[in-house]
Amino acid sequence: MSLKSPLVSAADLAAHPEWRVFDCRHDLANPELGAQQFAAGHIPGAVHAHLDRVLSGPTNGRNGRHPLPDPDALCEWLRAQGVHDSDVIVACDASGGAYAARLWWLLRWLGHGDVAVLDGGLPAWEAGGGVLVTDVVDRTPARFERREPLVDMVNTADVQANLEQAQFLVVDARGAGRYAGEGETLDPRAGHIPGAHNRPFTDNLDASGRFHPAARLRADFDRVTGGQPPGQVVAQCGSGVTACHNLLAMELAGLPGARLYPGSWSEWCSDDTRPLASGPLP
Repeated sequence: MSLKSPLVSAADLAAHPEWRVFDCRHDLANPELGAQQFAAGHIPGAVHAHLDRVLSGPTNGRNGRHPLPDPDALCEWLRAQGVHDSDVIVACDASGGAYAARLWWLLRWLGHGDVAVLDGGLPAWEAGGGVLVTDVVDRTPARFERREPLVDMVNTADVQANLEQAQFLVVDARGAGRYAGEGETLDPRAGHIPGAHNRPFTDNLDASGRFHPAARLRADFDRVTGGQPPGQVVAQCGSGVTACHNLLAMELAGLPGARLYPGSWSEWCSDDTRPLASGPLP
């Protein structure tokens, strides 16, 4: 089948036990917490996808905190989990999709279009009567092939050149404080990429942790971008993770085609010669 939306509800998931579920729970301050939570209880049939070990590649001090994984290695890991080319994949977490959206983007990067995020995550699953289990299903390795990417990206050189060329608008998904250069605790330098606009990814969610309706998201992003075409928008955050949340929200809003800056602020600020800005937008 082909999914009609990058989001599925808990009811949708319950009605499709054949869909493959990947649990992306994570905590930046305690990187093993997600795996511990998974072991304590997860959606039946789910597999844990660790942000640092599976959904990211090795760091070298210059490529950001969560560089993209090697695509062939990620494909091999998916094969080992028994994922087939034809599988519908659902990514979930307990953080409003903050980490699940990373797997959503990565699978599209590998050319797999039948992937969605569970709207509301584990809390929505439990609120809808879904059970959690502790057993892990043994899977037979399967055929999963890398195909033409369904998403695009830019690198640091592109962002550097854009400071003068102004060919695209960078949208920063971090909270307003970190964007302004206040309260930075994760990266060595505080501030934002000059010219970047701010759209905290948390603004995509309502009080229950579910995504706002498409019309509201569309209006919000049009205000942030000034109505620029999505192909001229680049999503960025601290390390290329929650930027994917903004990209997913733009897809929901009918604004597909924005690109990701995977290295994001943590890569940009690793070089003291790169300029930074601070303070909110005027």
